[in-house]
Amino acid sequence: MFRTLFTVGLLALGGLIALRLLFGLLGPLVSLLFWLLGLAFKVLLIGAVIYFVIRVVSPATAERIERAIRS
Repeated sequence: MFRTLFTVGLLALGGLIALRLLFGLLGPLVSLLFWLLGLAFKVLLIGAVIYFVIRVVSPATAERIERAIRS
């Protein structure tokens, strides 16, 4: 019985150490992912504003852009 408890305790401790190592290594990667997502969102907003300005100033150019994206 004590051997079983000791084995379960060692496995739990090993699992905790593995999780700490895993999240310790992946933490910066998750941070980088969120930074890249934020950057992509900013680029999307800037592109939308530029497209809106082109749409207002020159509708024909906006139509050509739409056709180029669809093709």
